[in-house]
Amino acid sequence: MKSELIWNEGLRFIGVTESNHAIILDSKKDVGGFESAPTPMEILSIALMGCTAMDVISILKKMRQEVEDFRIFFEGQRKEEHPKIFTKIKLIYQFRGKNLSYENIRKAVELSQEKYCSVSHMLKKSTEIEYEIRIIE
Repeated sequence: MKSELIWNEGLRFIGVTESNHAIILDSKKDVGGFESAPTPMEILSIALMGCTAMDVISILKKMRQEVEDFRIFFEGQRKEEHPKIFTKIKLIYQFRGKNLSYENIRKAVELSQEKYCSVSHMLKKSTEIEYEIRIIE
């Protein structure tokens, strides 16, 4: 995989992926940013949720689960001093749909977290990741 990062101004950058998609990164004003885009750590949280969400939905479709709405909420704690890595992450998987099986959903989330999600596997080397499953009828 190859990517490129281009400095725009201040602490704003444009990242361009190998598949030619772009994403803007920025930082807080008090450190020289413009607060015009997500920070790298915010993007990391989205990358984690996106990775596991794609796994979970793919698995649930194969299980013929009728998911109508699916969201993941991220709660992260970071170290106070540099490097300010995540020390604990909680993912809350929230589902709504018809005749959803808690067992199937639990299995899909577990497969993502334990086998498929590469972002999760990388983060687990330095961070505790826990999750909760909510089903809304």
